[in-house]
Amino acid sequence: MPVRMILTAGTVADCSQGLALIEGIGAEHLVADKGYDTNQLVAGASERGMQVVIPSRSNRREPREYDRHLYQVRHLVENGFCQFKQWRGVATRYAKQAASFLAHCQIRAIALWAKVI
Repeated sequence: MPVRMILTAGTVADCSQGLALIEGIGAEHLVADKGYDTNQLVAGASERGMQVVIPSRSNRREPREYDRHLYQVRHLVENGFCQFKQWRGVATRYAKQAASFLAHCQIRAIALWAKVI
């Protein structure tokens, strides 16, 4: 289930918002895909006491070890995105204004948490 969302421009890399997304969240592990493999995010998660479970990008000089078994659980996150995008207004981004689109996403998140839809 979504806990926090940040809306950015389409040209902004997702990994640039990684630290803001984990701020204040107490977790033992940070599980993410290769797109979030940045030194800044890895260091920030380690400072917060999280074990980083992110596979290294292919261009990383020194590949980092990660728990492959725990990484397989990441499919639950992808399933959450699938449920999130089943709402047509979010999937096709009918709302053209950023504030309206974010409101649509927040309403969908509330519906998922309440298991209304």
